[in-house]
Amino acid sequence: MSRGSAASGPAADVTAAGTGAVSRVPLLALCVTEITSWGVLYYAFPVLAPAITRDTGWSTGAITAAFSAALVVAALGGIPVGRALDRHGPRALMTCGSALAVVAVLGLAAAPNLAWFAVAWLLAGTAMTAVLYQPAFAALTRYYAPRHVAALTTLTLVAGLASTVFAPLTDALSAQLSWRGVYLVLAVVLAVVTVPLHLLALRRPWPPPPALDGPRRADVRDDVAGTVRSRPFVLLTVAFTLSSFTMFAVLINLIPLLTSRGAAGSTAAWALGLGGVGQVTGRLGYRTLARRTGVRARTVLILALSAAATAALALVPGPVALLIAVAFLAGMIRGIATLLQATAVSDRWGTTAYGALSGILAAPITTATALAPFAGAALAAALGGYPHMFLALAVTAVLAAVLATGTAPAK
Repeated sequence: MSRGSAASGPAADVTAAGTGAVSRVPLLALCVTEITSWGVLYYAFPVLAPAITRDTGWSTGAITAAFSAALVVAALGGIPVGRALDRHGPRALMTCGSALAVVAVLGLAAAPNLAWFAVAWLLAGTAMTAVLYQPAFAALTRYYAPRHVAALTTLTLVAGLASTVFAPLTDALSAQLSWRGVYLVLAVVLAVVTVPLHLLALRRPWPPPPALDGPRRADVRDDVAGTVRSRPFVLLTVAFTLSSFTMFAVLINLIPLLTSRGAAGSTAAWALGLGGVGQVTGRLGYRTLARRTGVRARTVLILALSAAATAALALVPGPVALLIAVAFLAGMIRGIATLLQATAVSDRWGTTAYGALSGILAAPITTATALAPFAGAALAAALGGYPHMFLALAVTAVLAAVLATGTAPAK
């Protein structure tokens, strides 16, 4: 098809997926909406949590449990949402999800008691299902296949800046407003930014599934349940769940580990921030890694590196500068792992049933990340300190890497 003819049809900017003549509009829009959605629905809460506790008297544990419950709801909702994405595309889903997110944040701002606050977070969790990474990954995978890795890399690079943008913004707003006022402002931001972008930028026709080019794609189309029951899919799910639990438990408990090793609180906070920079750095190199390694080899490699970094944090007593360098490496690995998960289904089973399969894959992974903060702290108490807890996490990560050796489906 010539460049002129590719630009003439009603679906001009997406029907050429696979030829390279794909509009950047969906990608650019999703970059903006993911930064905003993550920033408001996820990163604003830890900034505002102390103010919420001071103002209301609700315990930090209770409000954090409500937040974690939202993440669990988001995980479970990913399964039906994935199926809907495969059939109908992202526009209606993500637009309605954005509108629901606005309602949820307004509910948080107005919450007169803890029960209302918890219900608002459950509503936010339902919205997260429709607006965070999983639907965005599904949209870009179908719109930009077979060159979707570049689009996914761009999205995660940009969305990785959500904490960089919204944590300081939320803090600045909280210096001028109550936490309720901050959530009101953030609800307006969600309404103005995400709802119209999802409605307008994703209106392009949903590309049909790719032409079947092998028995594996036919199997996925005809029998998603069979794929989910297959040994490679089960092992992949367990490996990613264990690895994600480890990575997020490390992330949440990094500051107390470093302070127990003698780092000042401010230094430990900087180390945590550098881990975020490491995530972006790691994602920059993912395309090169994907070109030079097979799907099973890079999965095992990244999970094994995660285990090594976690073990180093557990066993290396110092100096603090060395521990910070290891924390930066752990952030790089965590950043790569996000793309590893985003491409896990398409690399193994194609893009035909990407939404359904990725939703099922993501459910236990997201649940594990939601439970990681509490489980990590409990392990530290039970095992006698953070170094022992990190060592237990390293063993878990090793098991994940071993299970990943069986995640390549038969051809």
